[in-house]
Amino acid sequence: MKKLLSVVLLVSMFSFAFSQSGNRWSDWFSYNNVLAFKESNGKIIAATENGVFYYDTVSGEITKLSKANGLHEVKISAFDYNPDTKVALIGYKSGNLDVVTEDGVTYVVDIPLSQSYTGSKVINNISINGDKAVISVGYGVSIFDLTKKEFGDTCFFFDGISYVSALESVIKDDVVYSVTSSGIKSHPLNVTFSVYTSWATTSGNYSQLAADSIFALGNNDSVLFGSDLSLLTLIGQSFINVKDIKIQSQNIVVTDQTKVYIYNLSGVLQKTFDAGEELNSAYFVNSKLYSASKFSGILDESKNSYKPDGPYSNTSYKIQIIGDKLWVSSGAREGRYNYPPSPIPDFGFYYYDGRQWIYPSYFINNPISFNTLDVTANPANNNEVFIANYSQTTGQGIYKFNYNESNKDFDFVKYYQLGSDFNLNRPVGLTFDENNNLIGSMAFSISYTAISSSLLFYNKSSDSFDVTDLNISAAAQKPIIADGIIWFPTPRQNYFVAYNYNNTPTNLSDDKKYVFDKTLGLPDSAAGTLSVSLDKSGDVWIGSDRGLRVLSGGVSSLDNNPKVEPIIITQNGLAEELFKDLGILQIETDSGNQKWVSVDGGGVFYLSSNGENTIQHFTAVNSPLPDDTVTDIKVDPKTGKVYFVTFEGIVVYQGDVSNVSSNFGDVKVYPNPVVTAQYKGNVKITGLAEKTNIRITDAAGNLVHSAVARGGYYEWNLNNPRGSRVASGIYFVLMTNEDGTDKATAKIAVVN
Repeated sequence: MKKLLSVVLLVSMFSFAFSQSGNRWSDWFSYNNVLAFKESNGKIIAATENGVFYYDTVSGEITKLSKANGLHEVKISAFDYNPDTKVALIGYKSGNLDVVTEDGVTYVVDIPLSQSYTGSKVINNISINGDKAVISVGYGVSIFDLTKKEFGDTCFFFDGISYVSALESVIKDDVVYSVTSSGIKSHPLNVTFSVYTSWATTSGNYSQLAADSIFALGNNDSVLFGSDLSLLTLIGQSFINVKDIKIQSQNIVVTDQTKVYIYNLSGVLQKTFDAGEELNSAYFVNSKLYSASKFSGILDESKNSYKPDGPYSNTSYKIQIIGDKLWVSSGAREGRYNYPPSPIPDFGFYYYDGRQWIYPSYFINNPISFNTLDVTANPANNNEVFIANYSQTTGQGIYKFNYNESNKDFDFVKYYQLGSDFNLNRPVGLTFDENNNLIGSMAFSISYTAISSSLLFYNKSSDSFDVTDLNISAAAQKPIIADGIIWFPTPRQNYFVAYNYNNTPTNLSDDKKYVFDKTLGLPDSAAGTLSVSLDKSGDVWIGSDRGLRVLSGGVSSLDNNPKVEPIIITQNGLAEELFKDLGILQIETDSGNQKWVSVDGGGVFYLSSNGENTIQHFTAVNSPLPDDTVTDIKVDPKTGKVYFVTFEGIVVYQGDVSNVSSNFGDVKVYPNPVVTAQYKGNVKITGLAEKTNIRITDAAGNLVHSAVARGGYYEWNLNNPRGSRVASGIYFVLMTNEDGTDKATAKIAVVN
């Protein structure tokens, strides 16, 4: 899709950047579920779960705004926009707001909560009227001043026993009307606004409220309208589940489940539209009807879909990258346990073919319950895909698909049932070894009481999976395979398994199993291992739910009294264990041997190759991460892009390290020139060899800095040997690789 950069509303939005991340971030959020949208002169501004997009109905151009380029949160719950003042308000489930104006994005967190209120902070609805907006929340209503960008009067709907939630509210003729479970509450905007006992109540069972020249109210199966709340007329139509009501010009627009009904202000039906899928809202734009779909973005009357490209849903768990193709599983497990959150994310998997996102039609309205913990494409034939369905219902097991290029869809090929009891034999992860053998992991392979973990070996000749019980009381995580060894975390017991299958998956007689426990160095307090990564030095990094351990030497140490060790760092002069007592959800090694480590609830740390130095620490506060629980990390060695997967969606960070080798790549220096008034950080040099000798001189040839860089990049703090900042001028960077067979040079301009 093209990006519309001339839109007044959105131009300033893109200027916002997180101080730590600059413009390196992008999102792979889903823009399918349009929660609310507003029309302005033939243009639609739509809010989805994780972002806002702008659609020009005349030119067809689309652009988007998310936490990756301006917003402060995900989980949007309410939205409104005033086309006259060009101000948008975005409300979040946290209760916080983003105010979007021509000057940028302002984050508002001072929620006017009563000390006694302990309920939900979710913003249920936002309605803008001029320079004021009424905010509906679980405790009642608040007035927000759009000019001052701050909360004004608040009324707590507290009846002396409990709080009454405001579902939707509007301002009409300087009176606030709010629909609640106990009827319509109303009060003028005056000095007694905050006194709940002074509010009037109009009885009735309503869930929807709209007002302009008239009122329109609705519940699940009926809609009423009128010029006065005491004189309402019932529309002669029985509805299924009214989702939204709007009064637009001379029309009442009712969104009912999958249909839209257009009435004039006398309640006479003018038009109907059946989308054939669940809708959230609808609008007239230039005499055309547009609907907000839950699964397809904005729909016109021909059922054409308009939205930024993205996966089917934000719910994501694991990701696989092969070249420019991505496969994302949508399943979930809470923490290290085997039980999924409720409701189970029943989306199967999503696929990006390098140009567009594709969702298999097989999963749409499928009666089988899918909790897809993993999706794996065959490296030798990317069109062949296997998924692990962990669901505790009939249909759990492994599924095979073939991608059909002609119709951009996946054909179901075969279902592999791993056992007759759907509570047992639950597949977790799948991976291919270097000989293209498919190997997987399985939990609960014996009984409910004996939680046994097993390995799955795909037998090509019989087109079935052979099960190898590891004979340890533990569950399973996704394994990795390197050097003929299966490295296998077990999340429910304090073990870690190395399994040597000697590259003969169908021959078990030559296999050998190594089991690590606390006697071999795993944390005493741990209740399971969660993650593993093999680095470029051959060391195995193991993440448990109580810390990090490293098996130095990896495969070469297995038959030599192996033991795993913690990483010891120095903090404030004291030695301490890195990530002591923290859950390590994922570990990924980049091509420069640096480590990306996901800490449960603590974001992601980017560590030096030995783990002793923290290069970056990204959290949901200082970066576009949607959540501080990152369930998967993958680094594209070709581009250096780092993919962070969370239950709330996927974001991508442009890293500094790609395709590191013994020789130089594409050496870049940035920022360059370095203008001190504009930038206070370090200068980064990327594209270096795995080990690089660096000398930096001034224009006269005087040495001002020297270093040895490892891992493909280096940062210079612009200090000279005396520790003070270098003077303005041109500086020359002279670089050689480890054995001197390759050289590179660069210039840095410094302006103080």
